[in-house]
Amino acid sequence: MESTQPHIKTTKLFLFMLLVGLLTAIGGEIKIIPFEEGPFRFGLGSIIFFFALLIRPLPIVSTGLLTALIVIVGRSLLDIFIYGQSFVTHIVEHLPAGAFYTVFALCFKLIPLDELKKQPLMLGLLATAFEVLSNTVEHVLTDILLVSDQETFTSFLLFILVGLLRSFFVVGIYSMITMSEQKKQLKQLMTIHSELYVEALYLQKTMTQIEQLTANSYQLYKKLKTNEEQLASEALHIAQEIHEVKKDNERIHAGLSKITKRNYPSNFLLSELLSFIVEANENYAAYLNKSISITLICPDDYQTKNHIALFAILNNLMANAVEAIEESGFITLNVVAEQDMTSFIVEDNGVGIDPALIPIIFDAGYTSKFNEQGQGSTGIGLSHTKTIVENLKGNIHVTSDTSTCFVVQIPSENIQKEND
Repeated sequence: MESTQPHIKTTKLFLFMLLVGLLTAIGGEIKIIPFEEGPFRFGLGSIIFFFALLIRPLPIVSTGLLTALIVIVGRSLLDIFIYGQSFVTHIVEHLPAGAFYTVFALCFKLIPLDELKKQPLMLGLLATAFEVLSNTVEHVLTDILLVSDQETFTSFLLFILVGLLRSFFVVGIYSMITMSEQKKQLKQLMTIHSELYVEALYLQKTMTQIEQLTANSYQLYKKLKTNEEQLASEALHIAQEIHEVKKDNERIHAGLSKITKRNYPSNFLLSELLSFIVEANENYAAYLNKSISITLICPDDYQTKNHIALFAILNNLMANAVEAIEESGFITLNVVAEQDMTSFIVEDNGVGIDPALIPIIFDAGYTSKFNEQGQGSTGIGLSHTKTIVENLKGNIHVTSDTSTCFVVQIPSENIQKEND
């Protein structure tokens, strides 16, 4: 079984290289011929080849040689079918095109391509240089093998223009795809980390309770030690077991803290954070088969800090709003950023909250959510939301009439990153 794995991997890699060569050859037939009655052409082939090198690690030189072979043979067979003449004649005619892909691949082999993917401008300029060099080699070979009369200076200027267009087109498309994927991954990480942040708070509260419980158990042991030796021994054993649970919780809390204190990009904008939250809850509403219009109002923008805490607060309030709407409705997330205080207002037209319950909705254990078996949820969401807000020196309050409105106010200095 183990010996077949490398063989399967090699076969898949070769098939992908073959696919790149075939697509490049086909793309090369979608072309512009700049020189009248000349064999020189500009096609989409190099765009496909370059893009393939960016999206998947490949043996660059081998892929270039295989592509060159497919291009030469493919174009020769096509010309025989259309024009006739001998196979050798057409092979010679298309050798310069094969040289283009060979030189193009060799150039990319000489640079750290994976590192340059993070520097689109430099990658685009290098790819342009490689295009110009490869086209120049093809141009020279065309002159030698086919004795064509093409003006060198004009050709060189054209090589530069076409190289710039093709190279930056590919780099631009690749960068857009990469940024989209990174944004998706960042949103997922933010969601996961915000949930872990809340769990870490809950665990921290539990640890405090366990500490008190350990102390109480030990005090009980001391009281029983004089007259009830057996019960005292049992009380001491309980205290020891509780202490072990506490140490396990401390290790878990330490691990969670490392995750939730992860550093995020320093240029993380408030609008970006809020867009993640809106998109996540639009998806949540769709998952629940609800038709909900979510509106984001954020006239002011700035770089943020405490991303996880802020995300946890707003994501929980938005998710609660989604759940409060039965079938269809609206949710508005409005941000009022002032110099001293930033207010986040989450409003929905869901089922609302009984005015008599408003004083207790932030208490730990309170819940209005029950599953199909009638079991209530943990009831820690709003409780910990309030805790997070208070940790940021802010406050939260709610009103519920024709619509339900949660208002979170946080000092701007606690969530706004200072300009360097």
